Amino acid sequence: MKLAEFPRYPLTFGPSPLQHLKRLTQHLGGAQVWAKREDVSSGLAYGGNKIRKLEYIVPDVIASGADTLVSIGGYQSNHTRQVAAVAAHLGLKARLVQEKWVPWEDPTNDRVGNILLSRMMGADSRLEDAGFDIGVRDSWKKALREVEAAGGTPYPIPAGASEHPLGGLGFANWAFELAEQERALGITFDTIIVCTVTGSTHAGMIAGFAALEELTGLRRRVLGIDASATLATTTDQVTRIAGHTAELIELSRELRDDEIQVLAGWAGDRYGIPVDSTMAAMAVCAQLEAMITDPVYEGKSLAGLIELVGSRDIPKDSHVLYAHLGGQPAINAYHSLWP
Repeated sequence: MKLAEFPRYPLTFGPSPLQHLKRLTQHLGGAQVWAKREDVSSGLAYGGNKIRKLEYIVPDVIASGADTLVSIGGYQSNHTRQVAAVAAHLGLKARLVQEKWVPWEDPTNDRVGNILLSRMMGADSRLEDAGFDIGVRDSWKKALREVEAAGGTPYPIPAGASEHPLGGLGFANWAFELAEQERALGITFDTIIVCTVTGSTHAGMIAGFAALEELTGLRRRVLGIDASATLATTTDQVTRIAGHTAELIELSRELRDDEIQVLAGWAGDRYGIPVDSTMAAMAVCAQLEAMITDPVYEGKSLAGLIELVGSRDIPKDSHVLYAHLGGQPAINAYHSLWP
C-alpha cells in the first residue's frame, strides 16, 4: 500500500482510543454510538486532529531545513495551537497569524484558551482583523515574507494543514488504524461522523476508506457535518483534497460521488457561533458521558450525530463512530455561555 511509503514522525501516543458511549446510546434509543478520541491521543498541548496531520508534514519540515513554522487560523484556532506545540517539540520557532474569524465579542477572546497556550509555548502570535475564509490568505503570505526578511527560514503550513500537499495523509492512515481496532474488538462501524471546515480531516478519511474498500469490499458512509457555514466552498475543498490524497496513495479508481457527503443543518449562519442544537448536544454529552466538546466544531458535529441517530437516518442496527477531533481549550473564550 502506497500510504505506508510516506515518512511519518510519531507525535501521538499510538492509536487513538475507541470509547463506547453507552449512556448516550441508551438516551438516543437507536444506533450504537462510539467515539474515537483524537482529543486524548497526544501529549502535545492537549492534542487534537491536526497533530495526526502534522505527523506526515514534519519529515518534510526537517528535510527542508526550516527554522520557523508559519501558520494561520482564528483567534481560537486549535490548529495554530497544535502547530505551536509541534514547533516547541521539535525545537523550532512558530509564527502564527490569528485572524478574527469569529465575531465573538468576549473581551478575553484573544487572551485565553488556544491562543494563551500558543503564547505559553513561545509562539510569535499576532492578531489580524480579517474575517473567516478557508482559502489561502494574504496575511499568511505576508508572515512568510516577514520571517524571510528577518533572516529566518519559514515552512508554510496553511489553515488546518488542509491545503498542504500532504494534509490528507494523516486521516487516510486513521482509516487503516480504525480497521485494525475493529478487528481486535470484533466490531465494524458502518457510519463515521466527522466535523468538516477546511476539509482535510474528512477528505483523508474518504481516501483512506476508499482504499480499504478496495482491499475488503466493505463500504461505509463517511458523513461530514459542515461547521463552516460556507457549505459549497467546504464541499469543493473536501472533494479536491480527497481526490488529491487518493492519487497520492495510488487508489486505483476515481472516487464516487456518494463517497463525498458534506451535510448542512447544524452550522448556523456563521462559523464559530454556537446555535441551540450545538448547546443542546454539548450539554447532553457532557452530562451523560462527561465527554466535553467545543462550540465551534465538535458541538456541531455531535448535534448532527444526535439528530441523524434520533431520526433513524442512521439505522437503529448501525454502529456509528463519532470522530472527536479535540478543540476543548476554546471553551475558555465562550465562558459566557454557561453563566
